[in-house]
Amino acid sequence: MANYRLPDPKNFEHTIDGKNTHLITLTNRRGMQIALTDYGARLVSALVPDKQGDLTDVVLGFDSIHGYLNAQEKYHGTSVGRFCNRIANGRFTLDGQQYTLEQNNGENCLHGGSGGFHNRVWDRQVSFNKKVDFYYVSSDGEEGFPGELKTNISYELTNDNEIIIQFRAKTDKTTIINLTNHAYFNLNGEGNGDILNHILHIPAVEFLPINAKQIPIGDVLPVQSTPFDFTTPKKIVEGIGHEDEQLKYANGFDHTFVNTQPLSQPAASAFSEQSGIKLDVFTSEPGIHLYTGNFLTNDQGKGGQHYLRHGGFCLETQHYPDSPNHADFPSVVLHPGEVFESQTIYTFSLMK
Repeated sequence: MANYRLPDPKNFEHTIDGKNTHLITLTNRRGMQIALTDYGARLVSALVPDKQGDLTDVVLGFDSIHGYLNAQEKYHGTSVGRFCNRIANGRFTLDGQQYTLEQNNGENCLHGGSGGFHNRVWDRQVSFNKKVDFYYVSSDGEEGFPGELKTNISYELTNDNEIIIQFRAKTDKTTIINLTNHAYFNLNGEGNGDILNHILHIPAVEFLPINAKQIPIGDVLPVQSTPFDFTTPKKIVEGIGHEDEQLKYANGFDHTFVNTQPLSQPAASAFSEQSGIKLDVFTSEPGIHLYTGNFLTNDQGKGGQHYLRHGGFCLETQHYPDSPNHADFPSVVLHPGEVFESQTIYTFSLMK
């Protein structure tokens, strides 16, 4: 196993669009450590004890701000907005008015456009070395979205080896919003092979099928008797290896599962027999999106290892993709005077 450590904060001192970037580190009483940066309000590292007692970095990322700026994969660990996932044809209609967004993923708008939240330097406030609040004001019309949106995303590291992520936002004009964290996890340790041997449990009994452009077709289908059935824990490779049209469309898993679990119960869990590390994901969101790193493109990560295809997985807690164009999906509309609130918790533990 590699000798994992947090990146050097000096390597994150930079200026982007007139704003300074930093690395912030948090440590709990049990020795777990995480690193965050205000560039994209993103999670850079999470050092978790493995079954040998060694700290293992389970989050893919880079040793410096330049690594993130030059990466082919732009979303490592980032806060994604204003609208995570895809919007078909880069268009949606709200209150009778059509809005046009950047088409940065074929014909789709992906993750809020190339100038989305992942590409912004956020203001920050650190509280008692255990919590970081990131703040960003997105101007009316930014990336094509209506309304000035004030967003606060906080990360708290608890002594129970939890990373609690709180999302809050307000708008001065009716708009749409869909926020998530886009951490890539490898519970074997970042850069340590692929994640196909991870045992995955998703209790969801339904998922959203997609078309060839990776847009939900509007149906909700049962996972039973499909590769998407993780209601009984199984290795990712046992699902991804199937000959299935849905998997071909996405080059692997890149699909949203319908989450009906309360915040007190995991919406998804993953486990590495190799390290003994287990991740439980709790969320208040109606969807959990499984992405198996199908398009990781050989970026060189923190340990000097290259992130190959399936080198990490994401469990993105969110509303459904393309929701503004599907009236029967849970609403993503935010009105003035309302507060958007969402919570996601990553909990790490050991299994024998």
